[in-house]
Amino acid sequence: MTAAPENLQGVLDRAFSGIGQTLENFVPQLTLREVGKVISVATGIAKVSGLPGVGFEELVKFPGDVLGIAFNVDVDETGVVLLGQYQSLHAGDEVERTGRVMDVAVGDELLGRVIDPLGRPLDDKGSLTTNKRLPIERPAAAIMDRAPVTVPLQTGLMVIDALIPIGRGQRELILGDRQTGKTAIALDSILNQRGKNVICVYCAIGQRASAVAKVVANLREKGAMDYTVVVVAEGNDAPGLTYITPYAATSIAEYFMEKGRDVLIVYDNLTQHAEAYRELSLLLRRPPGREAFPGDIFYIHSRMLERATHLRAELGGGSLTALPIIETEAQDISAYIPTNLISITDGQIYLSPSLFELGVLPAVDVGKSVSRVGGAAQRAAYRAVAGDLKLAYAQFEELETFARFGARLDDDTRKIIEHGRRIRACLKQPEFTPVSVPAQITVLLALTANLFDPVLLEKMTDAAHAVQAAAETIPAEVSARLDTAAKLSDEDKKTIVEIARNALAPFQPRPEPEPEVKIESKAETKDNGKVKADANPKPEVKAEPKSGIKPEPQAEIKPKPETTPKEKS
Repeated sequence: MTAAPENLQGVLDRAFSGIGQTLENFVPQLTLREVGKVISVATGIAKVSGLPGVGFEELVKFPGDVLGIAFNVDVDETGVVLLGQYQSLHAGDEVERTGRVMDVAVGDELLGRVIDPLGRPLDDKGSLTTNKRLPIERPAAAIMDRAPVTVPLQTGLMVIDALIPIGRGQRELILGDRQTGKTAIALDSILNQRGKNVICVYCAIGQRASAVAKVVANLREKGAMDYTVVVVAEGNDAPGLTYITPYAATSIAEYFMEKGRDVLIVYDNLTQHAEAYRELSLLLRRPPGREAFPGDIFYIHSRMLERATHLRAELGGGSLTALPIIETEAQDISAYIPTNLISITDGQIYLSPSLFELGVLPAVDVGKSVSRVGGAAQRAAYRAVAGDLKLAYAQFEELETFARFGARLDDDTRKIIEHGRRIRACLKQPEFTPVSVPAQITVLLALTANLFDPVLLEKMTDAAHAVQAAAETIPAEVSARLDTAAKLSDEDKKTIVEIARNALAPFQPRPEPEPEVKIESKAETKDNGKVKADANPKPEVKAEPKSGIKPEPQAEIKPKPETTPKEKS
């Protein structure tokens, strides 16, 4: 009974002895923290004092876990771009340095998720945990680390894959007025990457929440969210969030590229990004330039798009293809921001409002669109037909303008116009219906062989669908050579053209039946080349008998003269 209290006392003595030794050996360490104060808060920015060691683009922290990026580093004060809800900030609040730049979470866990540029989830799939983060501002790959663009990026849109091809690692600008189908082209390109081992990143910059929700719903419905990451900054977010969104999305895409994957990133759209940066710059008292944009507006886009490239095989061989979207006003592609981006990118796809109003979808203006790189990566089967097709289509567009004035056209001009109308009809394509490579090649070869010319225009849609369906009957060895062959052989062309000809047989116009030939009666005579019936046919003259006896002539009966009234009386 007395052993238990003695043992407990010993345990307590040893515990207190250990605590005493620890206290004696403890040496307090001081942690230096740079803390400043908020001078003023405006729309999306804050001016801070008391941070002498802060660096450019360093992340700072405000009360309520509001983050900001140091943008203007002056001697007396620092201009900070706020990255969140800043309504609770006031002058006099403390601000603290973090010692790091702005970064974003990256990893395979982001596939299928909708996040904001800070890495916070916006969908209903729970929290997001990743093991790696990358800074949003990273230097582009060096020139010696890059490889030529040699592999095509199939968008599933015939007018782009055939006439304005895009290669993996290219930067192709999509521009046009509002509501002309720019986002639809980007979404079709994402949907067509299913099963092609391409990761997609869709970056929504300053879009309406309803528009973003519709895009995400379409991607989920078509099964594209399995290989897609959606980064969103809504229109009512702080301008700082809108500004960093494309950089955060590019870092996420670079993570997959550095792992050897092919990545497609869509910036929708950079007009909102440029306007957000202009707003921040003017609030920070930076001098305005042309159209009130700051002088470095070209640099903020170029350093972002320069990160799109194709890495050499020693670095994994991954690629990052960029499709930036820009919105023009009244078809003015010579405005400040469109011309900047046209000079940065490797080509542009211009969407025409007039074609859109005519129902030509996608409304791609082939004359103003160009691809400066993708032609080198285009498949040989496309190159065999694309040159002649683009020339014929360009001639048609020029002649169509004159035909609208009711000018008299010769037979050759009329044939060019009719052929061009059928090219345009074949290039029409509904939204969210990508076309496979064999189907595209079959339709294009049928066009160059003039197989569609006899088909009526109102039946062109059904005829094109019939040819696309018939492309599934192409022999396997021929279909394999469409992807691998350096040149499409004449035998393969004949095989594909014959399949298209058989598919178009039901749409050929039937020959008109020949008019029936009537047997002329004896009473009909020809007068001036026309057959007319004689009102008073002459009596037939009978042959004289061989005996030489002539028949007696019949007495001629003369009509009686009419009597006058006097003679009657």
